[in-house]
Amino acid sequence: MNESLLVVENLTHAYGKRTALDNVSFSVRAGELFGLLGPNGGGKTTLFRILSTLIAPRQGGVRIFGHDVTADRAEVRRRIGVVFQAPSLDKKLTVLENLRHQGHLYNLHGPALQSRIDELLARFGMADRARDLVETLSGGQRRRVELAKGLLHKPELLLLDEPSTGLDPRVRGELGDYLESLRRKDGVTVLLTTHIMEEADRCDRLAIMDRGKLVALDTPAALKEQIGGDVISIETRQAEELRGQIKLKFGIEPAILNNSLRLERPRGHEFIPDLVEAFPGRIDAISVGKPRLEDVFIHLTGHRFEGETE
Repeated sequence: MNESLLVVENLTHAYGKRTALDNVSFSVRAGELFGLLGPNGGGKTTLFRILSTLIAPRQGGVRIFGHDVTADRAEVRRRIGVVFQAPSLDKKLTVLENLRHQGHLYNLHGPALQSRIDELLARFGMADRARDLVETLSGGQRRRVELAKGLLHKPELLLLDEPSTGLDPRVRGELGDYLESLRRKDGVTVLLTTHIMEEADRCDRLAIMDRGKLVALDTPAALKEQIGGDVISIETRQAEELRGQIKLKFGIEPAILNNSLRLERPRGHEFIPDLVEAFPGRIDAISVGKPRLEDVFIHLTGHRFEGETE
């Protein structure tokens, strides 16, 4: 898994005076499940549009299978599959009709196309719904058909934009299993954008984006190890005052997040009694937990995982 099939170099893109991507560089290895994690407004949607050849980068470059996404757009499109966040199925057509039309775009016809459609519908458990109108399907079922549509021409790289948006936890888990099966059985490399922590946790490597910048890139486990201890959250009505007093007494300066305090401490459960004893009646609630990806984001950026749309 050492060969890089997607390479992003010094990518910068702006909309007027607003910078959506700021000197972003990374690579994706063959066979990886690679995630772009970030809040709305973090830059991942603009990046996805560039990777899927919808828009050309203003500065920097992207090469997929060695081809420039701007100069060799047709060759790149031939070798990638794309599943957008917004639904792309025609609700007034059947599942079968949607997939046939998609196949025709890639010059697939006749028995070869039908065989591929049958194969994918069976894989995603949708064979019995082939002749049903898309508008009669559940959200999870439509997502499966979207995946089948993106895989119809046997792409080597699958790009997924927020694939779990609108899906319940059970269907999200099924989607993760499908993606793992694609990698294992077909050798398909997968890049996805997400703001859902559970989905990001399943990735081999994760690029964390915030306000157009790439702030971290590593495995989910390695990113969590950056915290260096447990995460303690303190609910209080006197956040600013209590933060100063904690710093004065313990030499630790908690972060203030939405009127609560947050700090990182090795063996946090042993530190909680000291905090409660030092500030009687000042703490409304206190909790301790192992670092999550959201804690990593806060640790790196200083703010919670939220933002405005791009």
